[in-house]
Amino acid sequence: MTPDAQTLYAVTEGTWPPASARHVGPWTIRDGQGGGKRVSAATAREPFTEADLPEAEAAMCALDQSPLFMIRQGDEALDAMLADHGYAVIDPVNMYVCRVDALTTEPLPKVTAYTIWEPMAIQLDIWAQGGIGPGRIRVMERAQGPKTSLFGRDQARPAATGFVAIHDGVAMIHALEVLERHRRCGMGRHLTRAAAFWAAGQGATHLAVLCTQANTGANALYASLGLALVGEYHYRIKKDAAPA
Repeated sequence: MTPDAQTLYAVTEGTWPPASARHVGPWTIRDGQGGGKRVSAATAREPFTEADLPEAEAAMCALDQSPLFMIRQGDEALDAMLADHGYAVIDPVNMYVCRVDALTTEPLPKVTAYTIWEPMAIQLDIWAQGGIGPGRIRVMERAQGPKTSLFGRDQARPAATGFVAIHDGVAMIHALEVLERHRRCGMGRHLTRAAAFWAAGQGATHLAVLCTQANTGANALYASLGLALVGEYHYRIKKDAAPA
């Protein structure tokens, strides 16, 4: 059975975890420690009212994080309430998934894509050039269960990197970054398929990936590979707050 949106929310949390998460009233408050929106956003875990909102805001501010909420399928009431309180939509994200075996029917080109753990220094450099810094590297380090980095070469030169981890039988790709001079050379396609081969070897049945809706190139890539769009989420952030 194809994983649905609710399943992929759990996979996202399991493969890209916050430093910690705790319950504050009806909210789950995440300590991201510089790891980006996915690990810093609060979510509603049970029914709430407007009177509960300041509690969540205070808890995030206590962590030195801007008030930020993730809006998932079924969170329409939260979405509307936050809009009424001056929260703006930021970074809508598409969630894609396919069976692993759909991407492993043909071998990868030789000396093109590798799976390596721990990442090499050159991979850290590629991530850094794409704005993926130490806080997000720490997210990768604390992920539990099977995980690996992806490393791509184009014309015998380092060209791309990424991260993939498995939760509950689903492998999810994160932080896929291709150096600008090596884009439009098939590196995203090669690393996605390399992730599928690795996931198959680990016993995973499905491969998933997250992609901002604004990234038209990546959305087109995943659609061309046969990954199905199964859901989305977005964030709400105070209009006068800096993005996490």
